[in-house]
Amino acid sequence: MNGKSSVGDFTQGSIFVKLLRFMVPVFGALVLQAMYGAVDLLMVGWFGTTAGISAVSTGSNIINLVTFVVTGLTMGVTVLISRYIGERSEQRIGNVIGGVVCFFLSTAIVLTVLLLVFAPQIAVLMQAPEAAQGLTAQYVRICGGGIVFVIAYNVISSIFRGLGNSKLPLIFVAIACAVNVVGDFVFVALMQMNVAGAALATILAQAVSVVLSLLIIRRQQLPFTVKRSQIRFNQEIRNFILIGAPIALQEFLTQLSFLALCAFINRLGLEASSGYGVANKIVVFIMLVPSSLMQSMASFVAQNVGAGLEQRARKAMACGMGIGAFVGIFIGYAAFFHGDLLASGFTNDPDVIVRAAEYLRGFAPEAVVTSVLFSFMGYFNGHSRTLFVMLQGVAQSFLVRLPMSYLMSIQPDASLTMIGLAAPSATIFGICMNAVYFVLYTRRIKRENAWLEVE
Repeated sequence: MNGKSSVGDFTQGSIFVKLLRFMVPVFGALVLQAMYGAVDLLMVGWFGTTAGISAVSTGSNIINLVTFVVTGLTMGVTVLISRYIGERSEQRIGNVIGGVVCFFLSTAIVLTVLLLVFAPQIAVLMQAPEAAQGLTAQYVRICGGGIVFVIAYNVISSIFRGLGNSKLPLIFVAIACAVNVVGDFVFVALMQMNVAGAALATILAQAVSVVLSLLIIRRQQLPFTVKRSQIRFNQEIRNFILIGAPIALQEFLTQLSFLALCAFINRLGLEASSGYGVANKIVVFIMLVPSSLMQSMASFVAQNVGAGLEQRARKAMACGMGIGAFVGIFIGYAAFFHGDLLASGFTNDPDVIVRAAEYLRGFAPEAVVTSVLFSFMGYFNGHSRTLFVMLQGVAQSFLVRLPMSYLMSIQPDASLTMIGLAAPSATIFGICMNAVYFVLYTRRIKRENAWLEVE
């Protein structure tokens, strides 16, 4: 096929340069992807209603739950393809792709039915304020109807990240972001469709992105071929599920804890709910550097593990921690001292701005500590140690973040700052768990290598 090669080699050259080159497009793609929800909330905040802000906030949390679970599963695809590239077993990738198509198409059908049928019950379960319940259900239903495009985008992107190509996913999401901005302007600002317009713009953008991405892929020089006979349920499905399922379960339980947090805050009233909704969109941007680190680290480490370069994989993890923590200091400063300025970009309601800034003050340290945690997680994902990654994530959520958030939310005159502080507290707990496991796992690898040398 004509076109540039879609494969990147992480097994040689400068770790800092190669990691940064791969990470920057991943970061850019996440920035643009985050703009989906941000633009939706911004348009509804300026041209819709306060109830609409709450509905988009609560509804997008539901869709994020689905998206993050799917992303967790596709991480298994990324790691598996990266490993086959490192092992020079490119011929196995065609079977991976064939299995991916069957598995995720079936998943999309099931999720579509569930979101369309149970949207009202989901809105009630989330304790959405009464004024926002109908709008929340409307947002969930519309996005649920187009969930197949959300899944397709994440699957396509995971394949190319596995090949060491983070630029094409950036192009795909850039297309979607542009369509979403135009759609929000037309549906929300001009046609005054409020929440329904924001949801329609999001799904239309994903659909256009997927169609155009398939056309772009046809021009790429790929290291594998996919025959029609390979598009079936096969052994490779089991392989990527074994890697991705623990990550997906972790994401599910973690996002479930965030849904519970949203429900806790919804009980504090419409202003608190809307303020948290605005803060949560800013939090998405705060988390972009750590998230891009984790995705990049998994691909980088998996390829080096496949090539037998364990020491290089460890150096990459340390390099990622340094990059993320350095950038996080500046982001955390902005969130702590200028949260009101950040929130004012989403709404002109002064009470909502105050509550958003209040939450961000507690959350701000997360910008630094999460980069350390996510570098650990990317390293272990790259080694297929996803069961531990799941367990430490569940421990963070249900032993620290959720109990602390609940206790802070039931206090008289509950402070969103103290609720926000639950996130960095849980992350520090997670770093301690990962550090201990890293020492134990490193010793195990050394023992295994010594045994092999003796043999």
